[in-house]
Amino acid sequence: MRPGAAASRGGTASRATGEERALTSVAAGDRYEGEEPEDLPRLWHVTLSVSGDEAPLKEVRRALEQLAHDHPFLLTSRYANDHAEIRYWEEARDLHDAAAVALRLWGEHRQSAGLPPWEIVGLEVIDRQTYHQRISEGYGPAPATPVGVHPF
Repeated sequence: MRPGAAASRGGTASRATGEERALTSVAAGDRYEGEEPEDLPRLWHVTLSVSGDEAPLKEVRRALEQLAHDHPFLLTSRYANDHAEIRYWEEARDLHDAAAVALRLWGEHRQSAGLPPWEIVGLEVIDRQTYHQRISEGYGPAPATPVGVHPF
C-alpha cells in the first residue's frame, strides 16, 4: 500500500497522518430510511425572546394580549418593560419550518397587535418528546401554566 492511501480494515477506513476526511451534510428535511414521512406535521415547542428600549408596562401587556387574541395558539407570555418571552406550540413539518414561522411572528404582528419595536434576542425550538422529557426530568422550562399574559 502506498503512503497516504486509505485502506479498509474490518469495515473502517484508516487515514495517513494529516490526511483530511471529507465532511458530508444532510439537507434540511432529509430523513433516514424508516423515519416518519416528511409530509406529516409534528408539534414543536417554541420559546421566543424579544427585548429593546423600555415601553410602558400597560402597553406591553395590552399588545401581548392582542397578539394572544389574534393567535390563540400562544400558550403564555411573560413580560417586563424592556423584554418579553412568548411560549407556544407550533405545528410544522420540521424544525426549520417551525423556526422560520417563529422568527417572523414578532415582526409580522408588530403593527397589528401594537407590539413594541423590540428585536428577537433568543429562539428555542424543541420537539414534543424533548419538551416532555425535560419536564419529567425536572429541568428545562416549567410547563406553560398558567396560560395567559403575565409579568416576569
